[in-house]
Parts: sequence; structure tokens; C-alpha cells
Amino acid sequence: MELKATRLEVHDHVATVWLHRPHRHNAWTGRMHAEYRWILAELEADPQVRAVVLTGTPPAFCVGGDSQALAGHAERGSYETGLPTEAATPGFGVRPEFDHDFAFQYGMRLPVIAAINGACAGIGLALALFCDLRFACATARMTTAAPKLGLPAEYATSWTLPRLIGVTRSADLLLSGRIFTAAETADWGLWNGVLADAEATLQAALDYARVLANTAGPNAVRVTKQQLYTDLLRHDVGASITDSKRLIDEATRTEEYREGVAALREKRSPNFH
Repeated sequence: MELKATRLEVHDHVATVWLHRPHRHNAWTGRMHAEYRWILAELEADPQVRAVVLTGTPPAFCVGGDSQALAGHAERGSYETGLPTEAATPGFGVRPEFDHDFAFQYGMRLPVIAAINGACAGIGLALALFCDLRFACATARMTTAAPKLGLPAEYATSWTLPRLIGVTRSADLLLSGRIFTAAETADWGLWNGVLADAEATLQAALDYARVLANTAGPNAVRVTKQQLYTDLLRHDVGASITDSKRLIDEATRTEEYREGVAALREKRSPNFH
């Protein structure tokens, strides 16, 4: 696919994906959505890639749906994603609950880390909430946006936000659509790190991704991520324990586990390459 609304770079087992419409502050379009899904499908299939960092071409992360597209919805009186029929399906097939827009990130083997380097609104915020980890610039201005457009909560923000920050704070952000910053919400549970500026935010996300890519077993990361989101849905501690014992048993038969134990005993860093 020719990338017009996104950019991609892979280095040292870490892929960096930029939402890339800087002339529109990376406003979301069907084209961007299609490219994003295609990129993730390609990365998911590449065993050399161990982690993904998602950010926006400065000065913004993503200001939400493109205003021209929003006007089109108003004229038609209906919502249209603009996504092509044959869009890529990264992360699909793990659980039916994940076979939906952005929830597919839960089904991926790769951890996806958001680096919110600037303004983040609407669908841009919804996308970030589906990432596994989030780093944000302290001064980045954010909003759910929907209420001020006369819209309800979009793309499962009514599901993701309460699970991250609780119902009371979620009601604040979802009902008002008010602008908030990462600094204001630093202790809410939304962020893995709040950094002084955009450059430091991206660097923190990249540093974390490289740690994952180079010190954590890729199979262990894949399975643990699957456990995390499966247990988020089923709320059954007994089933979680049973599954974890089975998965540990399976892991003990892998070369990855043998290397991890050898590295521990030899007091060296593991080499999972």
C-alpha cells in the first residue's frame, strides 16, 4: 500500500508509526484508518518486529475526525467510516470481541505504545486508549470531543475509560467533552509516563519499546498480552489460574524459556534473538 496519511520506520526490532497529515493536525480519515490497519498487519507478520510505537507528526497526535468528513456525516444524516471493504485485519481471530475497529489491537502479539506528543481528540483519543501503554506530553491538550459535536461516546470510550480511570472520572470527561491535559491527569491511571515536551514523550515511548524488544521474550509478551485482555473480559480468577498453569507448562518446553533460565543462572542479559 502507498502510504499517504501515515509513515513507518523500523529500527532495532521497534516499529514507529506516525499518523501523518500534519497540514490537518493528523485529523483522522478513512484513508488513514486503512493505512494504519495495513501497517499493523504487516508488522504483526514480521517476526523481527517486537514492539510498535504510535505517534503523530508534530505538532499534534490526532485532533479527531477530519472536519470535512464530519460535515459529510451531517449532510447524509448517517455515519460512514470511509474504510474500504477489503481492509486489513490485524489481530483478528483471537477472540470475537476483539474483531472490531481498534479492539483488534488487543488481539495482536505486538505491544502497541502510544506517544501522545500533542493535541489528541475524539477518535485519536479512542485509538490511544486501545494501546497497551501510553506516554504523553504534559501540555498536550485532549478531549473526548463527542458531546460538543452532539454525539455520544465513540469507539468504546465508554468501555475503555472506566476500566482505566473509573466511572466518576470517566463521566467527567465523557459527559462534558472538556479539554484536559496529561499533567492534570498524571495520577489518574491513564499514562505510563508524563513528559515535559513532545520530543521527550516520543523518546520515552521508544526507550520502553526497546526494553521490551530486547529484554523480554517475544512469546512471553504475546501470551501475557493475551492473558491480560482475556481476563479483562471474563472476570474469572479460577479460569485465569488454570490457564496460567497450562501456559507455563507449555512455555517450559520452549527455547525461549531455556535461554531465559540460562541467562539468569549465568548472570547475563538474555538473548531472545
